[in-house]
Amino acid sequence: MIAVEKLGIILSPTNNEFENNGVLNPGVYQDGNTLHFLYRAIQKGNLSTIGYAKTTDPLKIVEKLNQPLISIEFDYEKEGMEDPKIVKIDDTFYMTYIAYDGMNKMGALATSKDLITFEKQGIITPRITYHEYDCLINSCYNDLNPKYYLFYQLFKEIGLGNDSLRFLRIRALALFPRKIKGKFALLLSIYPGIQIVYFDDFKDLNLTFWEEYFENLIDQIVLGPKGIYEVNYVGVGCVPIETKEGWLLIYYGAQETPTGIWHHIKAALLDIDNPKRVLSRLKMPLFSPQKLLQQKGQICDMVFPTGHSIIDNDIYIYYGVANKFIAVTSVKLNGLLLELRQARKET
Repeated sequence: MIAVEKLGIILSPTNNEFENNGVLNPGVYQDGNTLHFLYRAIQKGNLSTIGYAKTTDPLKIVEKLNQPLISIEFDYEKEGMEDPKIVKIDDTFYMTYIAYDGMNKMGALATSKDLITFEKQGIITPRITYHEYDCLINSCYNDLNPKYYLFYQLFKEIGLGNDSLRFLRIRALALFPRKIKGKFALLLSIYPGIQIVYFDDFKDLNLTFWEEYFENLIDQIVLGPKGIYEVNYVGVGCVPIETKEGWLLIYYGAQETPTGIWHHIKAALLDIDNPKRVLSRLKMPLFSPQKLLQQKGQICDMVFPTGHSIIDNDIYIYYGVANKFIAVTSVKLNGLLLELRQARKET
């Protein structure tokens, strides 16, 4: 396997109230050698907002806000804004994130022209109940991985309150950094898989759109669990990376072990014109959890890749560890693409 260099922690909790309990899972927008980090900032009590930091070097923070860049405003996010991812398409920045209202986790959108002021556009993923979801996917029941029903049963029991207010749980989402054949393309994590959504305008993402989408869910799946390192489920990691070989997708896989669920950083290559077509995926993880935080007195069993940058031939992958820190690892781009080419020949 290709060599992966572990470069350690670059951001830790501070004494600022909004991030005194954790900083993790950053989205990264790269402008030349300048990197803009929008990260999940957790205060005591587990309330999350969006923090901001900037680097001119992939490993060194040179600027950081002492208050949230984006704060909680609406009921749909009243218990937290989680796991932002940021892209720029034409002249607009699109930040997707998970909005948590205390019961539901749904995908939301905020837009900006300058990475300073953001306008929230609301929930963009479906507000459908688990009963409605069950009815919609019944048409492809025999073709779906049975784990879709396992997680349906699990998540419909989460939370308190009226079942009519408990909606399908979205674990992560990420926009492609450009339109594909004139359409926005969005990756979703509805466990156990990763799905893709195409649309012309965010206003199109209404109830009718999602009902038709889930009636044909089997046709929307990009990746499902495969192999021991992702036997439980897979989830969206970084914004897809456009390369000469195709879309490079850095994602995570979950493996149940005697000590609990462990998450691994994985890689796959998707067709440049049809990202639903998987060209290859690595059998082995790029990076797995281990005791890598001795200097912080922490043992990591989860790594969530959420942001990346490319400097020369190095891909820097930024990820949350131990629900507390932001760390970074690097890998050679040409070496990773070579591994994926080899994996394609072996399939």
